[in-house]
Amino acid sequence: MANLTPTTERAPGLLQSEGARAFLKFLKDNGTLVALIALMIIFSFWDEAFFTPRNLTNLARQTTIVGIIAVGMTLVIIINGIDLSVGSIVGLAAIAVTLLMQSGVNVWAAILITLLLAGVLIGLWNAFWIAHYGIPPFIITLGMMTIARGIALTLSGGGSVPVTDPIFGEIGGGFFSVTISTIAVSVILAYLLFSQYRDLKQKQQYGVGVKPQELITAAVVTVLVGAITLYAFSYRGLPYPVAIFAVIAFIGSFTLQHTKFGRRIYAMGGNEEAARLSGININRMKVAIYCIITTLSALAGIMLASRLNGASPNLGNMFELDAISAVIIGGTSFSGGVGTIVGTVIGAFIISVLNNGMSLLEVPTFYQLIIKGCIIILAVWFDVLSKKKRG
Repeated sequence: MANLTPTTERAPGLLQSEGARAFLKFLKDNGTLVALIALMIIFSFWDEAFFTPRNLTNLARQTTIVGIIAVGMTLVIIINGIDLSVGSIVGLAAIAVTLLMQSGVNVWAAILITLLLAGVLIGLWNAFWIAHYGIPPFIITLGMMTIARGIALTLSGGGSVPVTDPIFGEIGGGFFSVTISTIAVSVILAYLLFSQYRDLKQKQQYGVGVKPQELITAAVVTVLVGAITLYAFSYRGLPYPVAIFAVIAFIGSFTLQHTKFGRRIYAMGGNEEAARLSGININRMKVAIYCIITTLSALAGIMLASRLNGASPNLGNMFELDAISAVIIGGTSFSGGVGTIVGTVIGAFIISVLNNGMSLLEVPTFYQLIIKGCIIILAVWFDVLSKKKRG
């Protein structure tokens, strides 16, 4: 009986220690998500207008444009590439779709034509020089950044182009009802919790040491994020652009994690020559990836024109900075081979929270650019440090 006493006394401490280790592991694995929640709490204390359903809904809508571009940018950076033309493509697509509708083209036909011309065609042009002639992506996309902006200015005559079609305006400005939004978010939340439980069981089945405390910690954070989402969309419901962004992010994440195409992307980023020797058609992959990012950028421009009910050739200026920032903050390595869409989505929200919070606090725009630039440097620095530790 005497031997049972120490075990009973140590048990609570042991459980606390395991819980603490699980929590620290979660912080290490989900640092960007924790940083996002911390930023939201900080801005909520600084300005009570920040954590209101209306502002959170606007924040989510603002995130969608850069977020959609960042999904494509993730694929490009994973293969150790870059695309600096995305911001100019946003402006060109916005001008193109509005001019097509003004000329009498049907809304959906105008969108399709814009995606093909300002998206796929430019992607093919960039990929042609990058894949077949080995010209650095930085140079080609820098040139296209100037070309696309020049075309947008030429087509618009340097002025704005208004939108009068109410159907087009709904794409960027419409909402699902609060009831439908609540059901949709609840279903997604339940699916995420089930996925976490399923992953835990699979890891335990294959002998991977995963403790229940890790599942509890992840579940608590998931429920917290779900509660914030439900609170935000209690204002008017789920905006159409946010739903479109969610679908694109899901497709991108599924593609990277569960398809042969995604595995080839990671292989190219890890070692392009080894990927080539293993039978991967590198040129074809680059064509596909650069077409994806330009098409997503064109879609972002269409949605932005819809939300603003008009287009300007200067739309999308510096969006490439925000997209790259979101990708790097989200954990994608600038040297390729590492990255996730989930991390990029969180990174996009961090950028939007910073923009939104600093705007509410009336921080001058040029200071905001300095802060975002410093964040990019810090994110790359952490990436370098983590690689040195792994090495």
